[in-house]
Amino acid sequence: MTVFIQRDFSPAIARHLQEEGFCAPLARVLAARGIESTAQLKPDWKAMLAPNTLMGTQNAARLLADAIDSHKRIMIVADYDCDGATACAVAIRGLRAMGAQVSYLVPDRFVYGYGLTPAIVELAARQKPDIIVTVDNGMASIEGVARANELGMQVIITDHHLPADVLPQAQCIVNPNTPGCDFASKNLAGVGVIFYVLMALRAELRSRGAFDARTQPKLNALADLVALGTVADVVKLDRNNRILVQQGLSMVQKGLAQPGLQALFEVAGRSMRQAKARDFGFVIAPRINAAGRLDQMTAGIECLISEDMPTALNFARRLDEYNRERRELEENMQWDARMILNRKDLSDSLTVSLFEPGWHQGIVGLVASRVKESLHKPTVAFANAGEGEMKGSGRSIEGVHLRDMLDLVTKRAPGIISKFGGHAMAAGLTIRAERFEGFAKAFEEVVAENCDPDAFERHVLVDGPLDSADITEDLVEAINAQIWGQGFLPPLFANEFTVLRQTLLKGGHMKLMLEMDDGARFSGIFFRHSAEIPAHARLAYRPEINEWMGRRSIQLVIEQVE
Repeated sequence: MTVFIQRDFSPAIARHLQEEGFCAPLARVLAARGIESTAQLKPDWKAMLAPNTLMGTQNAARLLADAIDSHKRIMIVADYDCDGATACAVAIRGLRAMGAQVSYLVPDRFVYGYGLTPAIVELAARQKPDIIVTVDNGMASIEGVARANELGMQVIITDHHLPADVLPQAQCIVNPNTPGCDFASKNLAGVGVIFYVLMALRAELRSRGAFDARTQPKLNALADLVALGTVADVVKLDRNNRILVQQGLSMVQKGLAQPGLQALFEVAGRSMRQAKARDFGFVIAPRINAAGRLDQMTAGIECLISEDMPTALNFARRLDEYNRERRELEENMQWDARMILNRKDLSDSLTVSLFEPGWHQGIVGLVASRVKESLHKPTVAFANAGEGEMKGSGRSIEGVHLRDMLDLVTKRAPGIISKFGGHAMAAGLTIRAERFEGFAKAFEEVVAENCDPDAFERHVLVDGPLDSADITEDLVEAINAQIWGQGFLPPLFANEFTVLRQTLLKGGHMKLMLEMDDGARFSGIFFRHSAEIPAHARLAYRPEINEWMGRRSIQLVIEQVE
């Protein structure tokens, strides 16, 4: 069952925000998210947390400055998602601007898996780097770091994932979530962490006389890539991250983005001048992620480090082709998933485990995510990995810590999971093919025994109703002028509507004609929803401007039905 819960807010703060110039609905929304004045929303670089407050940055800066002075070879080992790709590109561009000899290596996810494994270290060693710098990975790489140490390579870990009880024996670790680090923003993405390291390195080199404040590299030129990776990794947009995203988005809107990002906007058919933070997450990031899902992330990184538009466009077109292939695969796999679910009785089940022999390893996470959203149940989807193994990707709901549940499965049924890793909301695992049914049973049991039943009721936070007179283009534009994301979610309003007409469109989207209590009518669209909506319903929605054949009108994008 889906229940709407209206966000609390201070009417006094909302009135103050109105006095500062915000319209009443947006003032209410911002007050509900802890904003008390316009000053908290200003994208001022000076308001960013200082690099020296992030534990490990100064040590990393000294190590990297020594490497640059000694002409040592530095290798970046990156993750294969958009955060990893942008972090790698930021590292390469920033280090090269400061005179470093730097190369990169990104694992083939289907061969080497995730992180700095011993096998990746062996592969890196062929190029004889003196220092390995991980970006967006490394906190769990105890064996890999040990192997690098044996081979005489120093390791600097830059990551943001939660650490285990035992840390790798790296030369230096920079991670806001490292025990003992009191950095005020624990929500930096991997790209944000390496950006902080570069700022600390620049300060170190400046103190050594390599350049002065006038001649130093302009690291703010990398803000567009930092913003992209931050939005793509769905980290909480606290004030520090909002500054990074706002600065990067401003660069894009002014036409100052890196060639690779310009090329990606071009192949996507999107205007940079009208770019929104959502474009990073829903337009650009999927094209970069598609490379890592279907092949290797090399094309994504090469696009982002391209120095000219012709080169960038070649890579951007390749990424666009990957994304088209990804979409086709995903559509087919989503159809398979619906057919499987139609044959299952899930009324008494708290979890979903799915497998289809022809599914692609790189896409099962998207299938799990869609099923989880549809059913509001923790979901794990598996693909055949060859040699009698299956690789699964899981997505969870609030209140069900997925990694912990998988850990409990290994205790309940030792040997059923070959390996696993992840966090509360997402995880990956490998099992023997013949253990699928056993896994599904054990997964269901541990979730049923260890999770609060209330977690399986979908609670949707809403910002209350709007009067029909408030639903205007001015409101939409005022909303779009702000930076929204994880932890600072965009407004979601809720009203009672009479559904005058509903038509199922190609692709499984529902087109609606809605009437409010005062008789005002609005067009609505409910994406990826094919079930009939009651004639009278309370709907959660976002107002947007719909442009069609040169005409602009307000359209309500429906998110949930209570």
